[in-house]
Amino acid sequence: MDNHGLHTFNEIMSQPSVWQATLEELSPQLDPLAQLWAEEQFEQVIFTGCGSPYYLALTGAALFQSLTKIPSQAYPASEIVLFPDMVFTPYKKILLIAISRSGETTETIEAVEEFQRRGYSHVLSITCHADTRLTRTTQHALVARHAHEHSIAQTRSFSSMAVLVLALAELVSRANTDLTPLVPAVDQLLTTYQGLARHYGEATHIERFFFLGSGPQHGIAREAMLKMKEMSLAYSEAYHTLEFRHGPMSMVNEHTLVIGLVSEEAAQQELAVLADMRRHGAHTLTIVDQLTEDADEPPNQTIVLNSQLPAWARVILYLPVLQLLSYYKAMASGLDPDRPTNLDAVVLLKSLRS
Repeated sequence: MDNHGLHTFNEIMSQPSVWQATLEELSPQLDPLAQLWAEEQFEQVIFTGCGSPYYLALTGAALFQSLTKIPSQAYPASEIVLFPDMVFTPYKKILLIAISRSGETTETIEAVEEFQRRGYSHVLSITCHADTRLTRTTQHALVARHAHEHSIAQTRSFSSMAVLVLALAELVSRANTDLTPLVPAVDQLLTTYQGLARHYGEATHIERFFFLGSGPQHGIAREAMLKMKEMSLAYSEAYHTLEFRHGPMSMVNEHTLVIGLVSEEAAQQELAVLADMRRHGAHTLTIVDQLTEDADEPPNQTIVLNSQLPAWARVILYLPVLQLLSYYKAMASGLDPDRPTNLDAVVLLKSLRS
């Protein structure tokens, strides 16, 4: 029996139950962080990770700066290790948030060590494993322990760690937002749009995929791009939405699918970009929270989140259907999304400093 892709499919479809379990175990993990945030009065927050966790770091930094007004940036862990003077601001009270599915990624651990070597002390790790080199190196941890995966490409691990980032953002900003509506929302999305994801994944005339997202959606767009590359080896890129007009749209033709992760704040401008791409011959897939008079896509080209959540809290809902799209593209191409070409689950190096 051919079991190619079985783990990936099950891990994508299990996200409603895994998110539910992650949310149910949050309170004991968050309580000490509330006290830390109140006592330390951080002046800067730095997010870091490698690969998918770096893209989550981009979203986390955008959310933190928007919600807390505290300067927040994201850097690949290797940049922190190799170019630390570009990252750290002397005399500031900095919180480092290090994200790693395995908790064993060499660059991420060495980024934490570089941070600590420079005299900073407060590090929070976000991971899926409680007892790892990363968690043993940091003072505080948020763990999505139900999100372990058999597959190499991250799906439910990424989204569950994103739920932890959202919960942390809610805590420190005092947004007073209930995140439990994420669970029925993702369940409904996977059920309603599985067929649409399969349609585009199996469409032989689609050869190029462009994922467009701005603000907090940009990190999610880049993660969706990475899933397409990892699983299916298809040509895929990600851009800030309005930047797509500035050169990259030269690649658009009738064999292109342009996917727009449309924000609430800039919906009019982002929908205009998608309309431009249709005029250039592209197929477009629009993801919006609610249909409006500006969202003129036919129903089979629109994903409606219907989240009942504020804009910042629903950002992770843009991703799960796009994970299915990548899965179906891989399967249609005769590839095994459980075992992407040339990849391992954890990147272990001797040291970046050797």
